[in-house]
Amino acid sequence: MGYTLSQAAIIALSIFIITYIFIILEKIHRTIVAIIGGLLMIVFGVLTQEQAIDHIDFNTIGLLIGMMVIVSIASETGLFHYIAIWSAKKVKADPIKLLIILSLITAFGSAFLDNVTTVLLIVPMTFNITNRLNINPVPYLLGEVFASNIGGTATLIGDPPNMMIGSAVKELTFLSFMNNLAPVCFLVLLVTIGILAFLFRKQLTTSAVLKEKLLALDEKKEITNAVLLKKCLFVLLITIVGFFFHPLLHVETAVIALLGAFILLLWTGGEYLESALKKVEWTTLFFFIGLFVIVGGLVETGLISALGKKAIEITGGNVTIASFLILWLSAIVSAFVDNIPFVSTMIPLVQTMGDLGIKNLEPLWWSLSLGACLGGNGTLIGASANLIVAGLAAQLGVKITFTSFLKIGFPLMLISILISSVYIYLRYLW
Repeated sequence: MGYTLSQAAIIALSIFIITYIFIILEKIHRTIVAIIGGLLMIVFGVLTQEQAIDHIDFNTIGLLIGMMVIVSIASETGLFHYIAIWSAKKVKADPIKLLIILSLITAFGSAFLDNVTTVLLIVPMTFNITNRLNINPVPYLLGEVFASNIGGTATLIGDPPNMMIGSAVKELTFLSFMNNLAPVCFLVLLVTIGILAFLFRKQLTTSAVLKEKLLALDEKKEITNAVLLKKCLFVLLITIVGFFFHPLLHVETAVIALLGAFILLLWTGGEYLESALKKVEWTTLFFFIGLFVIVGGLVETGLISALGKKAIEITGGNVTIASFLILWLSAIVSAFVDNIPFVSTMIPLVQTMGDLGIKNLEPLWWSLSLGACLGGNGTLIGASANLIVAGLAAQLGVKITFTSFLKIGFPLMLISILISSVYIYLRYLW
């Protein structure tokens, strides 16, 4: 439309801010808002259609689709109910130990699966067990929410922000994420579970009779399709191995995840094709696409570059100050706003900081990941998994309010970021 760069930048920024406001208000579904925002970037001439498509990270989209399909088929086998009863029996149905083991399972699952998928599977199991033991499910649900966000931080595929960072920075492989983030995530997880167990210790009690009833259950009866289970576990194992070696194979993680998903569909004779595709979180994926385009508008108009220059000025090019600024800013913002648009904005900003003089970007990437992912534990709206757990709980008659979540979640989030600050400093900056 013949705008000057500054006019285009104003339009791009206006679309970005208005989109962001509507996402925060949640009056209109965030996916609709994001897609309209992305299309407006094209309509107003900030981006061409070709430029918009170039800014969409199809590796992140493909990776999520592949993993969602595999997990949706695995859920048909009864595997997750088996795990719930098995884990309860392993701790002799002790309520405090049960909180610990369910949180650990959630964290482990979220490290290798999508957080949303993990909590969708684990929450019904939790209600099943807490009902049998006549225990308040809230401590367990909170533990699982926190654990899902912590566990998701530990790997490349655990949380969308990590997928986005990994796609943007090819040097940061699956193994890089595990080596650099898993140690601090494990420490944060232990501290979080320990504090939760202490806070709710008086509520985590049950009778000996109810314990005996639970211990008498046969978890093997929960497996409804053993043949399908073996196929799912084999494909999942091969897929995860592929993630480890994808730099050597010169194949993107999306290709590996989609190949695993469609090999499983082929192996099952296409029986689960329609049901698996229906369970894919298409709304989330289109939300991502809209945001990628919106942030693309900020990149093309030079706004991201300008922010990078400002950040260099504030930090004086000091990597230590920049790391802590990104870590704490990411955490606070991600507690109140979805971390996806924030990370979409921050990735090109960090890249620009590298172009403008900061040589060692590695601490900045790990700070962004830790802040954005762990920050989600701060409030009920901080992460998708939080809202899904609250929604499932409400359906089953248990209310988790914004305030009740905030009182526990925000202090725990601050503790996790404090631990992360010490870790970042000692490992990369000292």
